[in-house]
Amino acid sequence: MPSYDYHCPANGRTIEVRHGMNERMTTWGEVCARAEIDPGKTRADSPVERLMGTGVVRTSEAATSALPMAPRGCGPGCGCHPG
Repeated sequence: MPSYDYHCPANGRTIEVRHGMNERMTTWGEVCARAEIDPGKTRADSPVERLMGTGVVRTSEAATSALPMAPRGCGPGCGCHPG
C-alpha cells in the first residue's frame, strides 16, 4: 500500500500514513486515526495538506534503504537541480 506524507499547518507536524491511491485525507483527525496516533491539542477538523510525492510503496526496510531519497523541500530552486 502506498505511503503519503500529510502536513498540518495548525501544529506544524508531518505524518506518514498508508492508504490506497484513490483515497485522500483532508483533516488532522483522519490522519491521526489512520496513523493510530493521538491528535493532541490540535482540532480534529483542522485541514491537512498532502505533500508532493509519488506515494512510495514500501515492502521492507531493506528494499527501501537502497533507494536514493531527496531531502524534504527538494525541488526547482533548491540548489541541487541544474539549470
